[in-house]
Amino acid sequence: MSSKTRRVRDKWRSKSWYTVMGPPYFGSIDLGAIPADESEKLVGRIIDSTLYEITNDFAHQYLKMYFQITEVDGKTAHTIFKGHEYSRDYLRSLVRRRTTKVDGLFNIITKDRYKMRVAVSAFTLSRIRTTQERRIRAIMERITKEKGSTLTLEQIAQEIVLGKIASDIYNEAKKIAPLRHVGIRKSKLLSQLTQS
Repeated sequence: MSSKTRRVRDKWRSKSWYTVMGPPYFGSIDLGAIPADESEKLVGRIIDSTLYEITNDFAHQYLKMYFQITEVDGKTAHTIFKGHEYSRDYLRSLVRRRTTKVDGLFNIITKDRYKMRVAVSAFTLSRIRTTQERRIRAIMERITKEKGSTLTLEQIAQEIVLGKIASDIYNEAKKIAPLRHVGIRKSKLLSQLTQS
């Protein structure tokens, strides 16, 4: 055995813990603590949570949410809504035989110039024709883009997660075909556009 035993510096000791807070539009909830040796290294890091942890409603367990750290103030890290998605199990539970799943993927720009990508899914009660699918997809696109242009990131994040946009789509699309579920299964904040 070598007589030169190098002392390994404990990297964990040099790190501090920072409390990560959710954005104010989700109640500035405590999302947990993460370690870092320098606060600057936290900026840009993405933290995940579930809607259940925010609302304390067990029915919201299936919705995963992502928040990105934008700034660190002392020992507190502040975040912005980065996106969400349905859990795999929940998505699988929605798919049934002899029904149609209508998917739409749209890029929207919010009123405060944030660019987002939104994936909407509608599940029908029975098989539907391609023309009906196209009409449902057109409704999805119109409503999500209208909402995007009139709402700020804060407002649209709440409407996406709490199902307001999905219920607006459902109420209009059900006139074309009977629907079992409509939801925004995934959203992602792509970038903030600079003012032109």
